[in-house]
Amino acid sequence: MSEEHVHFKGRYLSLLERDDWEYTSRSNASAVVVLVPVTDQDEIVLVEQFRKPVDAKVIELPAGLVGDHADPDESILAAAGRELEEETGFLASRLELRMECPSSAGMTDEISSFVMATGLQHVGPGGGDDSEDIETHIIALAEVDEWLIRQQATGKLLDPKIYTALYWLNGSKSQA
Repeated sequence: MSEEHVHFKGRYLSLLERDDWEYTSRSNASAVVVLVPVTDQDEIVLVEQFRKPVDAKVIELPAGLVGDHADPDESILAAAGRELEEETGFLASRLELRMECPSSAGMTDEISSFVMATGLQHVGPGGGDDSEDIETHIIALAEVDEWLIRQQATGKLLDPKIYTALYWLNGSKSQA
């Protein structure tokens, strides 16, 4: 591996360069966990929040950083459970690592770990931590396509990772 040059290091992100390629790296977490939460009633749990970089509300899968809280050695599944409850108010009886992949391979070294969350039990309000203002949406899988189209029509942005989750939930036998 070639030498890495640090152009800038902020509280949460660094701008790095390797072999004439600039990219970002997180300095406050080891990984990202992305949840695919599905209720026993065949509903998907999505979240909505205002995202400053795109200056818009975004519909997303619940997600968060691994190791950004009290435990820097936090496991992916522990972070998944913590983030699910924090953002949505649900606990999962089953968490299964489904896939690890780059989130934007040309721009960042960040790897996203997709975790299926099933056996959901609603235990709290969700909404995120003090720095977040998250709204939870519970949508029947049979209606999610139309619901997403309506959300987009109101000016909300859709995170494309939702479609990865829907691919798996619509019966794909392909496993990465």
